[in-house]
Amino acid sequence: MPTPAPPPSSRAAAPPAPAPAPAPGAGLALLFPGQGAQRPGMGAPWRDTAHWAVVEDLSEAAGRDLGELLLHADAERLTRTDNAQLATFTLEMVLLDALRSAVGELDPAVCAGHSLGEYAALTAAGVLTPQDAVRLVAERGAAMAEAARLVPGTMAVLVGPDMARTAAALVDARGATGPAEVWVANVNGPGQVVVSGRPHAVAALTAQAVDAGARALPLRVGGAFHSPLMAAALPRLTRALAATPLAPGRCPVVANVDGRPHHGEAPALWRDLLRRQLLEPVRWSDSITALHTLTGGRPHLVELGPGSALTGLARRLLTPDVPARSAATPAQLAGVVATGWC
Repeated sequence: MPTPAPPPSSRAAAPPAPAPAPAPGAGLALLFPGQGAQRPGMGAPWRDTAHWAVVEDLSEAAGRDLGELLLHADAERLTRTDNAQLATFTLEMVLLDALRSAVGELDPAVCAGHSLGEYAALTAAGVLTPQDAVRLVAERGAAMAEAARLVPGTMAVLVGPDMARTAAALVDARGATGPAEVWVANVNGPGQVVVSGRPHAVAALTAQAVDAGARALPLRVGGAFHSPLMAAALPRLTRALAATPLAPGRCPVVANVDGRPHHGEAPALWRDLLRRQLLEPVRWSDSITALHTLTGGRPHLVELGPGSALTGLARRLLTPDVPARSAATPAQLAGVVATGWC
C-alpha cells in the first residue's frame, strides 16, 4: 500500500540528507532478489553501457539470447519460470559488474539472496563463477518449469499480524485432516509469508487466512515453488550441481533453508543446501537476523536487482532507518557508489 504523502508546507523543502558514512565496524551486505522481481524492459538502461558485455558472455554460456529477454520479453513471457530466472540473474550480474568497475575491489561482509537470488549471492561471494552460475540457473529454471507442468501449482502472499504463526497453524490443520497440498514457502517476517501448493488448496487456505484478518495477494507464478510439488525438478538440479565446481568463497553467504551464514565449507554442503532450497521454505526473516548479527548490528544493505522488495523487508525487520539502498539502473547504482559503503 502506498505511503500517504505529507501535507504541503509553506517552507522550501530541505535538501536531501547525505547518505550516512559507514560506522566503524559496519559491514556491506549485498542482497539479491529472486523470481517475481523481474519486469519487462529492465535491461534497457544498460544496453549502451560497457557492462552489456556481461549479457553477451552469459548468453554464450547459457545457450540463450538473454539480451532479448532483458529488452523485449513482455510480462507474460517473463512469468515463465525459466525466462524469469535467467533474466533476473543476468541483470544482477550486470549490476555486480558495474559495481565492481566503479569501486574496484569489492569486499562485502556478507551476501544473501532470496530464492533464485541465492545463486547471485554465491557468485558475488566467489563460490560460483558467473558462467557456471548461469548454467545452473538455466537448468534450475527448466527443471522447475517442467515440474510445474507435471503438477500445477500456485502461490499467494499473506500479510497480517503474527501471520507466520497463523499460516503455519492453518497449514498444519489442513495436513492433519487430509493430504498435504499447501505449505509455507517463504517466511519473510512475522507479518508476511508466502504459501505454495495446489491451486484449490492455496485458495482455501487463503480464504481461511482472510477470515482471520489477513490481506492476501495471489502471485502470478508458474508453479508451487519451495514446496514438495517441485520434487520432479530435483534429479535434474542434482545432476547440474554435481557437475559444477564450487569454491570456498571470499565472504559468508546466508543460506535460505537454514538462515545461517556459511563460509569456507566443503562444496558438498552448498550442493545440499541448494537442493533443499528447491523443496523447503525460504527463511528470509532468519536470514536478515543472521546478517544483522554478522555485521555487528551495523549492516549497510545494498540490493542489486529489479525492485526494492528486500530493502523494504529489511527496514520492517530491523529498523526503518537502517542504511539501505537498491539499484537496478545506472543512475541508481551511481547513488549506491556515492554512499561510500562499498
